[in-house]
Amino acid sequence: MADFAPPHGSVAHFAINAGDLDAAMAFYSGLFGWRFEPWGPPGFYQIDRPTAPVMRAALQQRRELAEGARMTGFECTVAVDDIAATLAKVAPLGGRVVMEPVTIPTVGTLAWLEDPAGNALGIMQYEAAA
Repeated sequence: MADFAPPHGSVAHFAINAGDLDAAMAFYSGLFGWRFEPWGPPGFYQIDRPTAPVMRAALQQRRELAEGARMTGFECTVAVDDIAATLAKVAPLGGRVVMEPVTIPTVGTLAWLEDPAGNALGIMQYEAAA
C-alpha cells in the first residue's frame, strides 16, 4: 500500500458495507469480476479490481462508526462496457434494478441497482467522448 499516492482531493477509497459478506462477494464478483482478499480484522476484505487500480476499495461488515452513527455510505457509480449485459446479471446474482437505464446527454446511460445487502449503486455506460 505504500506505493499508493492519489492526487490531492481525489476520491481514494470506497468501502461497501454488508451484513452477508459471502452474498456481497458473490454479487460483485459475478457482476464486475472483482476478487476479494482478507485484510485486517475479521470481516474486512480488500477488493482487487484489476481494471481500476487507481482507487482503493474494500468490502466490510456493516457497523456503527461511533455509538448511534450507523454507516450508510456514499453514492458510487461503477463504469461498465455494456449496460444491458450488466443489468441482465443483476437479478440472478441476488440484486435488483431500482432505476431502469436513462440516457444523460453527453455523458452516457445510467441505471441504479441494489445489491443483496440493500446498498444502492449506479452503473454507467459512458459515451466515448465523455
